[in-house]
Amino acid sequence: MKTDITQALVNEHRHILQVITLLEQTAPTTVAGLNVDWQFYLDCIDFIRSYADRFHHAKEEDVLFAALVKNGMPRDNSPVAAMLMEHDQGRSYIREMETAVLEAKDGIPGREAVIAEKALAYAALLRDHIAKEDDILYPLAELVIPETMREEIVQGYQRAEALSDAIVGQRYWKLIESCELE
Repeated sequence: MKTDITQALVNEHRHILQVITLLEQTAPTTVAGLNVDWQFYLDCIDFIRSYADRFHHAKEEDVLFAALVKNGMPRDNSPVAAMLMEHDQGRSYIREMETAVLEAKDGIPGREAVIAEKALAYAALLRDHIAKEDDILYPLAELVIPETMREEIVQGYQRAEALSDAIVGQRYWKLIESCELE
C-alpha cells in the first residue's frame, strides 16, 4: 500500500475554505457599510499569510511540487507552474486587501469596496485553485510519485510543520473554530 502524500494537504484546504467562506459572507456587509471591523480582515490576512501561505503553501511548493518536478514534471508550462502562478496571484490580492484595510483603518473613505473586491477575488481564486489541486493535481501526484519518494515527502511535510508550529499557533485554530460556529 502506498504512503498517502496528499490527504494532509486536502485537510488543510478545508481550514482555508472555512476562512474563505467567512470572507465571502462578510464582504457584502462591508460594502454596505454594515461591517467595519477592520481587525477581522487583518486577522484573516494574518491567517492567510501564516497558515495558508507559510504553513500550507510551503509544503506544496517546497515539498510536493518539488517532488513532482524531481519525478519528471516540467517546472514551466505545467500544472506546477499554474499552481505557483495562482499562489502568487493570491498573495497579490492579499497585499491589495491589506493596503485597503489599513487605509480604511486610518480613516480614508471609500476603501470598503476595494476591501470587498479583493476579498472576493481572493476567495474565488482560492476556491478554483483548491478544486484543481484536490481534484486533479493531488490525484495525479498520488498516481505518479513512486513509493521510493513518498517517505521523503512525508518527512518534508513534518519539517515544514515543525518550522511552522510557532507561526501557526492556537490563534488560528480559534479563527477556524469561529468559522465553524457561523
